[in-house]
Amino acid sequence: MDTAPPVPLYTIAPANRWSALRLGEVWAYRELLYFMVWREIKIRYKQTALGLAWAVVQPLFTMIVFSIFFGRLAKMPSDGLPYPIFALCALLPWQLFAYSLTEASNSVVSNQKLITKVYFPRLIMPLSALGVGLVDFCVAFLLLLSLAAYYGVAPSIALLTVPLWVLLAVLTALSVGLWLSAINVKYRDVRYTVPFMTQLWMFATPVAYPTSIVPEAWRPFYALNPMVGVVDGFRFAILGTDPPQLTVTISLLSVVVLLTGGLFYFRRMERLFADFV
Repeated sequence: MDTAPPVPLYTIAPANRWSALRLGEVWAYRELLYFMVWREIKIRYKQTALGLAWAVVQPLFTMIVFSIFFGRLAKMPSDGLPYPIFALCALLPWQLFAYSLTEASNSVVSNQKLITKVYFPRLIMPLSALGVGLVDFCVAFLLLLSLAAYYGVAPSIALLTVPLWVLLAVLTALSVGLWLSAINVKYRDVRYTVPFMTQLWMFATPVAYPTSIVPEAWRPFYALNPMVGVVDGFRFAILGTDPPQLTVTISLLSVVVLLTGGLFYFRRMERLFADFV
């Protein structure tokens, strides 16, 4: 007697305007997510002379430029820390965020052939775009630890909080990337807007300067930028600065609002992707 379980029947239909998120589908398609991440990694480093070394070269040379112009010439304060390690500690999470945001915002358009041929949870596309940035970050993090050892910055128990700040940076990129990727399907101006937006966003984030120079009365509004909490958290974890309690709390709430809205907006626009892409 055949006791094989019945084959499940799925009915694929367009999503309603405000349908459920159905995040369980992403887990069901986790193998596809893995292969899409691996594909993006191979594409990024295919036929490159330096390969993974680019993950170190970019933040290293940016740190040198910042140290010369902001640290030495502009005499920017660094909370009593050597400026190179002060800047690099912020550049790593910033570059993780900026790269992930750029890739996530273009993820739907760059996968247009898949969208029009086969069904899968569309949320996988912006999620897969985050994988390469995490690989780059892990490689560059070794440079940060080496520079910290060179300047005699001893790690503390706060180093264990690094994964939390990495997660917050990735969620920030994903929350904004969901909005932009859905808008980009209909309005291709997004690909021109994102580089300009990230440049302005960097100056609104304490990458080249400490949060301490922002007037205290303005800091709650300043912390609405989620990357403020990320950068302050990284400096706390690596350099032992003061715990960023207020900025992290406000930044976390900002991410929750952006991510929740982004998920529902992306889900609402998902039914139009095949028509406009």
